[in-house]
Amino acid sequence: MAILDELPFSIGFCETSKKLAFTDQEPWIFSGSVRENIIFQSTYDDRRYKDTLEKCELLQDIDRLPDGDKTIVGEQGLKLSGGQRSRIGLARAVYSDADVYLLDDPLSAVDAKVGNKLFFKYVLLVLCERVKFLLYYISF
Repeated sequence: MAILDELPFSIGFCETSKKLAFTDQEPWIFSGSVRENIIFQSTYDDRRYKDTLEKCELLQDIDRLPDGDKTIVGEQGLKLSGGQRSRIGLARAVYSDADVYLLDDPLSAVDAKVGNKLFFKYVLLVLCERVKFLLYYISF
């Protein structure tokens, strides 16, 4: 929380000029399309977007949605399962192509099989290839 400037330091400071991506146990989904929730404030890149959907195990979910990735979700739209919300939050982080990833147990809402696959396919392989710094927190 201190890295995100949400908690004050009692001693010292934290300074980063790097682009941060943060995923939480309770992912933030705003009222908008699935695509808007994933690309957020980034520029749309079709290749990167499709790669992100594949890596975050979202292709089958999007195929099942009434309007695909243009389906409106969030408060005013379709309700998503906890696992879908988690994977969309994870996809937002992947798509952002950040320098630093802060992951606060983002896979807690997915089943063990999907969580295992995402952890090895996404966290270990993808992120470790492209980041200089990765924090992954699992609460016990």
